[in-house]
Amino acid sequence: MTFPLISDFPELMIGAVGYRFPSRATSIAGRQVGKLESYQVNTLVVGAGVVGLAIARELAQAGRELLLVEAEENFGTVTSSRNSEVVHAGIYYPAGTLKARACVVGKQMLYRYCESKAVPYRRCGKLIVAQEPQHLAKLQVIQKQAEANGVDDLQMLDARQLKQTEPEIRGIAALWSPSTGIVDSHTLMLNLLGDIESAGGLFATHSRVTSGELRKNAHVLNISGEQPCEVRAQNVINCTGLDTASLLACIRGYPSAKIRRLYFAKGDYFALSGNAPFKHLIYPLPEPGGLGIHLTLDLAGQARFGPDVEWVEQPCYDVDASKRDKFVDAIRRYWPGVKERNLHPAYAGIRPKLVAKDKPVADFVIETQEQHGIEGWINLWGIESPGLTASLYLAELVRKYLSS
Repeated sequence: MTFPLISDFPELMIGAVGYRFPSRATSIAGRQVGKLESYQVNTLVVGAGVVGLAIARELAQAGRELLLVEAEENFGTVTSSRNSEVVHAGIYYPAGTLKARACVVGKQMLYRYCESKAVPYRRCGKLIVAQEPQHLAKLQVIQKQAEANGVDDLQMLDARQLKQTEPEIRGIAALWSPSTGIVDSHTLMLNLLGDIESAGGLFATHSRVTSGELRKNAHVLNISGEQPCEVRAQNVINCTGLDTASLLACIRGYPSAKIRRLYFAKGDYFALSGNAPFKHLIYPLPEPGGLGIHLTLDLAGQARFGPDVEWVEQPCYDVDASKRDKFVDAIRRYWPGVKERNLHPAYAGIRPKLVAKDKPVADFVIETQEQHGIEGWINLWGIESPGLTASLYLAELVRKYLSS
């Protein structure tokens, strides 16, 4: 039986919020396998967070017939909309890792992209602040790590220079990172989606992969929705973030021994009411599992604090208001002027970690046939911070893997 190509159906072309797969009432009949509509496509990208969007854009612009599916009602509604929107410099990550390389190179790619598309962003810079004499050695270690990663623009500020830069901040020294910035992540993702569509790629929302089977010529994935369907794809890119392992577990023929375990690190954020007396991002020294409860700004100048780190068994997004005292204590170490009454629960995010609590930090993993033995299948594992910053670089790598 010959199956229709996704590109044969212009009615599947979508706008900014995506289409669901067509119902039986539409003019798109397609071919049926049992009671399911069946479509054929060269490349299927599963998961429309910022990394999935970037990969779909890269592949569509390379000329691949491409379908991007998202289980939620819109793109970027899970991890990609629950972070600090920081463009990271590439300071902390071990030299030679994919995470370090992807961040440093991806940062420049992202800034260029924002310039070309008029995506709102600002290189506001950040300060990593030391409060105690024993912290000075840690700042020096951080600076050396950054230099090993190719980040050579950090400057050490003494207490007087710190006071001149941010008068409200308490500290005896700080590292100044001028290339750190902030970006409007929603507008960024909207532009990536626009590029996908302009290159002929398709996007469907409310489309969750519920099962599938690995086959030699085309992997088969079953998609839920108003009208469930089957998609046959020569290549599948698994960009489902928190659901990476659970997706693989429902694919018949995928070796269970190759499914990695994910751990979930929850981070709560609190917003500051009123105007923030800061022009730059303020970070304490890093802590296990994260970068500490830091101060970030949005493009309107509003401040939020977070994330903390709480290891959870399953993703959950309720912000625990009782953490306010803990946040105030952490913030007061570098901003004595914080008022508890001005902090309000904002939102929470979950990081997909490849290692458990108190274990060394894991690198990003782009898993190909070389690792799992499945032709035409790529998994992205543990893409947490700085995933937004690294997204365009990771997309370029995936394209190269598919082309090799």
